[in-house]
Amino acid sequence: MMQNAKPLAEQTVGHHLARPVYQLRNVSKSYAFGKIRALDPVDLDLREGSFSSVIGPSGCGKSTLLKIMAGVTPPSGGSVILDGKPVLGARREIGMMYQQATLFPWMTVLDNVLLPISIRDGKAAAKARHNDAQALLELVGLKGFEKVYPRQLSGGMAQRTSICRMLITEPQVLLLDEPFSALDELARDFMNIELQRICLSQNATAFLITHSIPEAVLLSDDVYIMSPRPGTFLEVVRIELPRPRTLEMMTTATFGEYVRYIRSRLDEGGVTA
Repeated sequence: MMQNAKPLAEQTVGHHLARPVYQLRNVSKSYAFGKIRALDPVDLDLREGSFSSVIGPSGCGKSTLLKIMAGVTPPSGGSVILDGKPVLGARREIGMMYQQATLFPWMTVLDNVLLPISIRDGKAAAKARHNDAQALLELVGLKGFEKVYPRQLSGGMAQRTSICRMLITEPQVLLLDEPFSALDELARDFMNIELQRICLSQNATAFLITHSIPEAVLLSDDVYIMSPRPGTFLEVVRIELPRPRTLEMMTTATFGEYVRYIRSRLDEGGVTA
């Protein structure tokens, strides 16, 4: 199975029958007038409803790539296309989630969730979306916590609130920068299963940065292995495990085989995840 994995250029992305949502072509990034190369040219296709992860060493350009995809940082070369249109700045179709929840402590859970709508469309529009926000909170198991303040939430509950804040804008793509890295192992496992459930229920297209090989295998249809800086994709590994994924799958021989293969490819490339 893994022994026959093909190089990146020869593989097709998972969900190959779905329409392409994100398309990156020859995207690169350099600084200091080209003297420092953060990203060598990368190509990427994300198709509707797919979940992909990128794994590689610290400083290899993963977060830079995510910022370029989000329209926060412009590429030095290449093109970023979302739903047929160039990404030239922040887009409402893009949802971002970071390592920390960054909730406003003086606002309730409900108000934190509605904040993007309030900023973008005004308070009246946010008030009109109360029912939608409450439905999202129920989706992630936070029904009844609408009037609670962030200081009263656990780390996992705060991150679930952040997921709702990201989803309230109804983005086409979820860009996730190690969103659960600060949680303990048990909470992280729970949140990964929760994230999978949300993505499946919303048919969301997700792209995750992670340093955890098991996390990447558990969540992803495709795992992109990134080289040290200047980062580029060494290989994409298709994860052919049935969905919905469960924590019990992590104890199976097939799961372990995927983890060992990705680890071996990282070792071959001199990469420490």
